[in-house]
Amino acid sequence: MLKQTEGSNAVAEAVALCRPEVICAYPISPQTHIVEGLGEMVKSGALGNCEFINVESEFAAMSVAIGASAAGARAYTATASQGLLFMAEAVFNASGLGLPIVMTVANRAIGAPINIWNDHTDAMSQRDCGWIQLFAEDNQEALDLHIQAFRLGEELSLPVMVCMDGFILTHAYERVDIPSQAQVDAYLPPYEPRQILDPAEPVSIGAMVGPEAFMEVRYLAHAKQMQALELIPHYAEEFRSVFGRGSGGLLHSYRVEDADTLVVALGSVLGTIKDTVDEMRANGTRIGVIGITCFRPWPLAAVRAALSGAQRVVVLEKSLAVGLGGIVSSNVRTSLAAPATPVYTVIAGLGGRNITRASLHKAFAEAIAGTLESVTFLDLDRAAVDRVLAREREVRRSGPIAEAVLRGMGAPGARIG
Repeated sequence: MLKQTEGSNAVAEAVALCRPEVICAYPISPQTHIVEGLGEMVKSGALGNCEFINVESEFAAMSVAIGASAAGARAYTATASQGLLFMAEAVFNASGLGLPIVMTVANRAIGAPINIWNDHTDAMSQRDCGWIQLFAEDNQEALDLHIQAFRLGEELSLPVMVCMDGFILTHAYERVDIPSQAQVDAYLPPYEPRQILDPAEPVSIGAMVGPEAFMEVRYLAHAKQMQALELIPHYAEEFRSVFGRGSGGLLHSYRVEDADTLVVALGSVLGTIKDTVDEMRANGTRIGVIGITCFRPWPLAAVRAALSGAQRVVVLEKSLAVGLGGIVSSNVRTSLAAPATPVYTVIAGLGGRNITRASLHKAFAEAIAGTLESVTFLDLDRAAVDRVLAREREVRRSGPIAEAVLRGMGAPGARIG
């Protein structure tokens, strides 16, 4: 059924169609509308056989999800930004225990300073926590990935994080195709846990493991992620056959035929990049796009094949490895069949800064000309940065960095102690 709706509502409807039995909810922008929508469905009876639990924190949300999943329930929660960090210990526990919890991460910047707008710092901070991480380009894919996430997580007994850009997708109204309950039931079988707490056969979970077995336990978590690389394309193809549209998978390509320059990115920025590529193609530039859907596990072989013909690669990422540069680009470099292929890292959109086609045109053209720096900060106000650095050299008590930047920009109310 085609419906014009908010991204958060589309995700809530998709999750409800997956028949969760426990939903753990704690509000944090920009994911709040998702759990609010699910709460309304549970209260009205539209979503039956489901316990909606209001908890006192994000740590509690994941802890309750762990308990529910261990007891054999299909469990779901959602979070963002500092909320994801607050539950970090439990996030690692969920994957270490092999529990197929599905969680939406409405991607948002992490402070300090406080910033509620979108970038990918939150999800990237947990990239090695053992969860599968899937990134949605648009709201239709966000909806579809949640249905696939339950299927994938429950087959492998691994938790799955579906990442969608906060506000850009969660609060955007788009036309999406909401599937029927019959379609979802045909694709997603009833939950049959691979492990469950049973009073008749008591066991402990999360008990201490010493050096003699810990490496083997961790290896098995890695082995399951490698299995996911095989299952994700398979489940994406099954999804196409049931729902009549392609969605998910490891990655997708756009206008890569004869391209000697390939841009790699993930999330909603892919739409702007594709528009830019269309404009550059119209002027004869041979450029294409590789959109990463599955970030963890990293699809090394698929990325290697996709980039095999590139003379140069530009990785645009909405996160920053402070002191290094790129996170996604480090993975891309590992994947290259020809390590000598230049890889340019473009850090963009931090804290919700606009990523414009004009700026992308300039960055891509400089990469093609070989003049782009290896790590570039798109639209960085270099003068503002230099003013702060100069002041720090001159004045010992130079004040908080954020206020110093704002003062240099002439922002009202900014002051330096």
